[in-house]
Amino acid sequence: MQVTIVGAGAIGGTIGAHLARAGHDVLFVDAAPDHVDALNRDGLRIEGHETFTVRVPAVTPDGLAPALAGRPLGAVMLAVKALHTQAGLDLVAPLLRPDGYVVSMQNGLNERVIASRLGAARTVGAFVNFGADYHGPGRIMYGGPGALYLGELDGTVTLRVEGLGDTLRNAFLPNTTVTRNIWGYLWGKMGYASMLFATAVVDATMADVLGDPANEALMADLAAEVTRVADAEEVRSEAFDGYEPDVVRFRRPRDWAGIRRSLAAMAERNRGSLKQKSGIWRDLAVRRRRTEVDYQLGEVIATGRARGTDLPLNVRVVELIHDLESGRRTMDPRNLAELRGLDATLYGDDGGARA
Repeated sequence: MQVTIVGAGAIGGTIGAHLARAGHDVLFVDAAPDHVDALNRDGLRIEGHETFTVRVPAVTPDGLAPALAGRPLGAVMLAVKALHTQAGLDLVAPLLRPDGYVVSMQNGLNERVIASRLGAARTVGAFVNFGADYHGPGRIMYGGPGALYLGELDGTVTLRVEGLGDTLRNAFLPNTTVTRNIWGYLWGKMGYASMLFATAVVDATMADVLGDPANEALMADLAAEVTRVADAEEVRSEAFDGYEPDVVRFRRPRDWAGIRRSLAAMAERNRGSLKQKSGIWRDLAVRRRRTEVDYQLGEVIATGRARGTDLPLNVRVVELIHDLESGRRTMDPRNLAELRGLDATLYGDDGGARA
């Protein structure tokens, strides 16, 4: 397979390294000159769950067209942060051949953005949930396997997506799955993401926050708000890696046994990963940069409002993340306590049974 990967960081770098190791023709495009220089000089080193180094050509965005030498792009994997999606599309859209397509190897609902620019027929949806971190120029920590789903936006199973699934299954994750409900996995991931953003308001591991009984109502209600929007969009949210969107729903009686089971499974999975803290936490505490909160939770909140549904808990999480981004507050247990207090006010001391 010949593939161009735009964004050679944690996700794109890990996928591209495995594809290259399996003999596929990979070209990396990345905006960080020091990372590109390291890739071309020393290769890309994967550490952690596996350790290996591969030689993969890499260019900065202004070097893509010269590197192609007139060859149009076929398969593109877009693995940049959501706030850079439009810039990535500006780069590749003029270079795509008529049957070329872009796969969104990103968090959020970026398939909407890509399809609005290129058309749904040139967009492939992807749900990515393996752990990885960028550790510096030429170095990526692969924390361990997770779910990877691929699907056409209209739910059909095409030769294109089946071939892509076979390639990734054989070269990278054996559990790679082609689905007819990619939107269900993307919305499921947004419910899980609402919890992960909440875990990043404190300096603690994902497992410690998800596994703390004091947080179970808060976590369930954050995800339930998102699931309610997905329902309004007529999307059936899908379960993955311990997260069960159906059990977090606001209903009477509330499925607390299912909620505790799901939270325990997510905590256990995260304890077993070399990636102990979220990419959100890393953006805030290590890389000191904006998170994707406006392009993930912000998009869900906007969709909910358009459907007449408010997400007050998620709104407050967004506000707290903005405060952390700007330095107006620090990671502190009081942030999580504030969210628990708001949850009790909004949904009752029993954690949402009255919602």
